Amino acid sequence: MSESPAFIAVGSNIEPRRNIIAALTLLRDRVNVRASSTFYRTKPLGGKRQPDFVNGVWRIASNLSDAQLKHDVLAVIESRLGRVRTADRFAPRTIDLDLVMCVSEADTVGVTTLPHPDVSRPFVHVPIIELLEDAGHEIEATLLAALRARLPASGAATIPGEPLDDLTAELRRLLT
Repeated sequence: MSESPAFIAVGSNIEPRRNIIAALTLLRDRVNVRASSTFYRTKPLGGKRQPDFVNGVWRIASNLSDAQLKHDVLAVIESRLGRVRTADRFAPRTIDLDLVMCVSEADTVGVTTLPHPDVSRPFVHVPIIELLEDAGHEIEATLLAALRARLPASGAATIPGEPLDDLTAELRRLLT
């Protein structure tokens, strides 16, 4: 079975630098992490007073199913890094890893799965678009077209927050 591309949205507002680097290290032990988007400092959703988030996206390649990625890889990493889920979906967190866009093994080339509703949020789709535009292969062009078709016309132009160039560079160095 060949590896399929997938995109993991990453977020943290509890010791974000430490937890994001730790999450990338743990993820690399389980799947092929191909690229890291620019990471951004973003305001918390839900109107609560809490620290800003740090968000970005990683492009991976894996032969695991969507369910295996979500439950056997991402949820395990979140748990290992102290993620506690509560009824408050906007609560602070050590790490949040969401499978947001992929081509699953059952899909034919060009058929995408967007399992996560947050793909419409700029802190998710802007980094995905960055990674898709940088890849330059046919499947990425198909995924990019499918993503853009789901966004408002102005969606791709929205900057999600303050770019964190030092963290982005450090994450990219870890992938070389």
